[in-house]
Amino acid sequence: MRKAFMGVRLKRLREERQMKQVELAAALEISPSYLNQIERNQRPLTVPILLKLNSLFDIDVQLFSEDEEGQLIAELRDALVDASDESISFAEIRELAANMPAVGRTLVALHRRYREVTERAEAMAGQLGDDWTRNAPARMPFEQVRDFFYAQRNHIEPLDAAAEQIYREAGLGPRTVYRGLVERLRDTHGIAIALAESGEVQRRFDPAGLTLYLSPELHQGQQAFQIATQLAFLELGEMIGKIVESDLLKSEEARHLARVGLANYFAGALILPYADFLTQAEEEAYDIERLSRHFGVGFETICHRLSTLQRSQSRGIPFFFVRVDRAGNISKRQSATDFHFSRVGGSCPLWTVHQAFDRPGHIFTQVAQMPDGRTYLWIARTVGHGGAGYGLPGKSFAIGLGCDIRHAARLVYAKGLDLDAASATPIGPGCKVCDRVACPQRAFPAIGRPVNVNPDLQTRIPYPIA
Repeated sequence: MRKAFMGVRLKRLREERQMKQVELAAALEISPSYLNQIERNQRPLTVPILLKLNSLFDIDVQLFSEDEEGQLIAELRDALVDASDESISFAEIRELAANMPAVGRTLVALHRRYREVTERAEAMAGQLGDDWTRNAPARMPFEQVRDFFYAQRNHIEPLDAAAEQIYREAGLGPRTVYRGLVERLRDTHGIAIALAESGEVQRRFDPAGLTLYLSPELHQGQQAFQIATQLAFLELGEMIGKIVESDLLKSEEARHLARVGLANYFAGALILPYADFLTQAEEEAYDIERLSRHFGVGFETICHRLSTLQRSQSRGIPFFFVRVDRAGNISKRQSATDFHFSRVGGSCPLWTVHQAFDRPGHIFTQVAQMPDGRTYLWIARTVGHGGAGYGLPGKSFAIGLGCDIRHAARLVYAKGLDLDAASATPIGPGCKVCDRVACPQRAFPAIGRPVNVNPDLQTRIPYPIA
């Protein structure tokens, strides 16, 4: 047992038994000054004293358990990080858990109730419909940006038009984008390209030295994307500034994130110009891997661009795009249509996007139906790369691209699939807001729905009850 400074717990135990320090010190056969030092965390609580406490008061030694302290620290970190904008150090959290565990447990309980109320409110918003949810104020800056792009149907026409114009002016082509962007950056702005010393930052611009530093870990297509992003800030800063003057972006942080998102949008539009890309996509029946080889960019970049093709009079298939990690966290989601991405409780385990991790690099397809009866065709595949060195973690994501089933015949991925809605896999927006009561993968009941606990009924409850 390491030295345990748990004076506040010992003091609370003494006060609960209405004992003075002199009385407890006599019972423990130690001096009052020694007990006072223990209670003030100037001396540790030793094993012999803990054993005497146990024999005298028949207490649960778990009261002074380091395991309990470790669990409380983890719960406090989750609660305080989620509920506070102020940075709270690990040392402060550990001090609270060690010396005032009752206060810590109360904070955890309050946070749990707060999350339950928040999830119920979000579930009710989801049940009231997508229109209400979109019009409701977003709490976090990234949510405001997400709703801003959703309101635009993930298509920003001024940036697409500007990207096509620059593409023509610079004489770019599918296999000459990188060289052409380097030349434009040099000839128009006097900016040179250099590799950064480490790969921690993908792009860093030094305005004084007129140098754009790129991560050495990026391949040429990714470097071209970062150069194009920098060009957006250099040449279209005023245009982007006007676009972010939207009522949907309530804070300066949200507007800053939106500027970055719009610069990234422009970069994708410059590397994959609208008209040329849409024409090639139609010719290839939206074969993502063939498009990737033709334009020299990655699978994820192609999928993201496909979700933006909503120009008036020249529309592509309205796709929705997601990027999911192994834990089920959706780090990117863009939609050109009204597919319901839940804000509550994760995503459906029956969704083929999660299956993609079973066979990295393999393309999975799925005909899936939501509880509202709408049926979709989904395509999913993993992307990622190893770490920067031995023993270092790499990146791995599943990319999902979906569209309404009525567009499926235009996609090469529909070959050999049964597109009948009756044979579709039933999925949902997430267990907490899903209406499929009898789903075999249900983890917990939907928020606001009663649980049948009648012991006379022999109905199997499809989710675990602790």
